[in-house]
Amino acid sequence: MKNSLANLGIKPIGKLLFGLYLVGLGLAMMIHTGFGVPPWDVLSQGLQVQTGWSFGTSAVVISGIVLLAWIPLKQQPGIGTLVNATSIGPFADLNKPLMPEIEGWLPNLLWMLLGLIIVSIGAGLYISANLGAGPRDGMMVGLTRVSQWPFWVIRTIGESLVLLTGWLLGGTVGLGTALFAISIGTLMQLSMKWFGFDPKSTSNGVKSLE
Repeated sequence: MKNSLANLGIKPIGKLLFGLYLVGLGLAMMIHTGFGVPPWDVLSQGLQVQTGWSFGTSAVVISGIVLLAWIPLKQQPGIGTLVNATSIGPFADLNKPLMPEIEGWLPNLLWMLLGLIIVSIGAGLYISANLGAGPRDGMMVGLTRVSQWPFWVIRTIGESLVLLTGWLLGGTVGLGTALFAISIGTLMQLSMKWFGFDPKSTSNGVKSLE
């Protein structure tokens, strides 16, 4: 698609930062509805229940374990990996006070779905910058490249297993959690395609900031 956003000449660092901002915004929108947190947060909650660690510590430990999975996948970290880990939470917090009061089950559901779409667009945009993905996104891209399975299949299986594990450990699952697990893979695959990124390609590499 000649007029796609992939051809607009946006600098990689701009794509990275704006994409991560959109991820944070979308997460703030989803959490605001009270329909549940994404599956990886459920896993962090479950680990928190089982160990007595704080939520933040549990999330960091899980991210560290996921990063170890990058080694056999030969997935390359980059500046985007670090920025991802340190910016999404603050971006979500930044948008939290801006969330409108929404009453009613259906309006909240629509707001949550809009947040999910924004998360997907942001993820596709920042990954397409090729400056390094976050721990979980990078693992899913690596598994897609190695297996040559469709990204949506890899992501859906991964999110579902994480959700189940987190729930069994004591994490809280809501409607939003389930919808995230079954749809994020497809939405992200569409988003990455829109921004010109092919997760199956073996030529993907971490670019410089120039």
